[in-house]
Amino acid sequence: MKSQYDFKGVISALPTPFLDKKVDYESLTKMVEFQLRNGINGFVVNGTTAESPTLTWQEVEKIYETVRNISGQKVPVIVGTGSNSTDETIEKTKKATDLGADAVLVVVPYYNKPPQRGLQAHFKSVAESTRIPVILYNVPGRTITAMSSETVLSLSEIKNIIAIKEASGDLAFDEKLHSQLPKDFIMLSGDDPTYVPFLKLGGHGLISVMSNMITADCVRWTKLAADKKWAEAEEDFAKYKKLISLMYVEANPIPLKWMMHKMGLFKSPEMRLPLMALDSTHHDQIMAEMKSLGIV
Repeated sequence: MKSQYDFKGVISALPTPFLDKKVDYESLTKMVEFQLRNGINGFVVNGTTAESPTLTWQEVEKIYETVRNISGQKVPVIVGTGSNSTDETIEKTKKATDLGADAVLVVVPYYNKPPQRGLQAHFKSVAESTRIPVILYNVPGRTITAMSSETVLSLSEIKNIIAIKEASGDLAFDEKLHSQLPKDFIMLSGDDPTYVPFLKLGGHGLISVMSNMITADCVRWTKLAADKKWAEAEEDFAKYKKLISLMYVEANPIPLKWMMHKMGLFKSPEMRLPLMALDSTHHDQIMAEMKSLGIV
C-alpha cells in the first residue's frame, strides 16, 4: 500500500513525559503542538527516546492516539515495534498496523547478536507481516550488532522496506550506503551531531532527539541543504554543536527531558527506572548553554 507521505525531512523521536510514574498526556500534547507550530515533518512514537523498554503496549496505543489526534493527517506518525525477538516484533508490527500507524521503525535485534543472515531473515519476516512501510534502524551503540551495507542493500529490494534510520555516526559507511542504494530508498540520520554532513553526502532527513526542542532550527538546516546553501547550513549548525553534545552527557533521553522541563514543555524531567533524572552536576552547564542560545 503506497503511503501519502515521503518520510523525508525532520522527524522527532518523541520522549515520553512522566508524572508520578504515569504518562503525562498534558505535557505530551504541549510538546507535539510546539513541534507542529515549528514545522516538524513527522513523529516516532515508542522509539529509543520514548524509553520504549519501560512502556506497556497499552501506553504506546494511548500515546499514539494522542499524537494522532493532535497532528491529524498533517504529518506521518511512525511506531517503533522492534525487539530482539522476531515473533514479538511481528506481533507489535501487526498491532501498530491495526492502530493506523503510517510506518514502523524496526531496530536491529539487540543483546542476542544475530549474524547478518539472521538480520536479513528477521527484517524480511517483519516486512512480510504488514502492508505498511518499514524503516530499518541501525544503532550499533545500543544493539552491539550492526547491519552491513550488503544486508541493507539486500533488504532494500523488499517492496515495503523503504528507508533506514542510520545512527552509527560513521559518515564513511553512510556515504558507501548512499552510493549503493536505489535512488528512491530513503536515508535518514539517527545521529544528531553529524546531521548536516550527513545531508551533504546525500541524506534525506533525520529521526532526531534534538528536533524535540530545536525543531525550527533542524527544519532550517534541512531547507538550507535542499537549496545547496552549505556554508550557511554549516555555520548555523556549528552554533548548536555544544548544545547537541550536552544532550548526550548521560544516556538519551535523560538530558533531553531535563531540557524540555526547563523550557516549560514538560511538568517534570522524571524518568522510569533503570534510567534516572539528570545528575545535578550537569545542570549549570546545560542551563548556561540553553540561555546563550535563547532557548530559555
